Amino acid sequence: MRKISASVAVLGLLAVGLVGCSLPGSSSCDRAAGSDASALSAVSVTGDTDTAPDIEVYTPFRTSDTAFEDLAVGEGTRITSEDQLIVMDISIASGETGETLVKTDYDGDLSRVSPASRWMEVLPGLDGVLDCATEGSRIVVALPPGGVEESTATSLELGADDSAVAVLDIRKVFLSQAAGALQFNAGNGLPSVVRAPDGRPGVIIPDAVAPSELVVQTLIKGDGEEVTGDQPVRVHYTGLTWADRSVFETTWDAEPKSVDLDTMLPGFAEALKGQTVGSQVLVVIPADQAYGDQAQGPIPADSTLVFVVDILGVDQAAATSDAG
Repeated sequence: MRKISASVAVLGLLAVGLVGCSLPGSSSCDRAAGSDASALSAVSVTGDTDTAPDIEVYTPFRTSDTAFEDLAVGEGTRITSEDQLIVMDISIASGETGETLVKTDYDGDLSRVSPASRWMEVLPGLDGVLDCATEGSRIVVALPPGGVEESTATSLELGADDSAVAVLDIRKVFLSQAAGALQFNAGNGLPSVVRAPDGRPGVIIPDAVAPSELVVQTLIKGDGEEVTGDQPVRVHYTGLTWADRSVFETTWDAEPKSVDLDTMLPGFAEALKGQTVGSQVLVVIPADQAYGDQAQGPIPADSTLVFVVDILGVDQAAATSDAG
């Protein structure tokens, strides 16, 4: 059996409202009852969900369609978008021999984050399998021929007509956007925020004098883990300058960003500490808590900055090895 690093890259050869009102969130997504899992009667999966599973396959195992079954259902965040970031362990067994061909490390490392869509590039047979699945779940999947991307199948010595069995352990799921209770804010003279269905914010800066002190408003209050600054935070954010009302940076055109608050602008870091995962925060940072009298790329000197930040999760710091 080839034991491969837990990164997706190796497996895939991939190189303002009222308090009490709620925004749509992951809880609105209902997990399908499941597919026709009769093919999986030839498969047995045992073992604790925090360790690599023992997979027994009555061979030769063949299926013409993807089938899946939830062996354990977690109570964490749901996967509601293919672009959502997740951490997942996986084992794949051959339908011909029953041999476990590849598995991730199952070492508890939650720093290996990737979009759900990247897993589906590697394993197109997972299309639909992860929909509304929850953090903490274990899923067994029957993969038909073609359910494993061609170059990956070749590396695993799966034939073109071979089926396979995959066991997925969903370790962590990050939110795709802020989700929680809308908060009332007295916003006279402050920017207002509108949101697209996917959560992307639009910011309207008033024709007014910028505040001279740091302003922090919680627009959406999430009920997740508190941000302490001790670990990196996974966020989506959009940043604008008050004076010209132009966006100088946004993460919404790419993956959410993992930020270490110790490396961020003082006003940005202060605004996020004590907030909770799922929250959306409006931050107005005066120049003396931003870049001061120094220009920074597209940001002129002495600029007051405006950020809208969606807090999607708390990261585990990447493991480091001690050099001898």
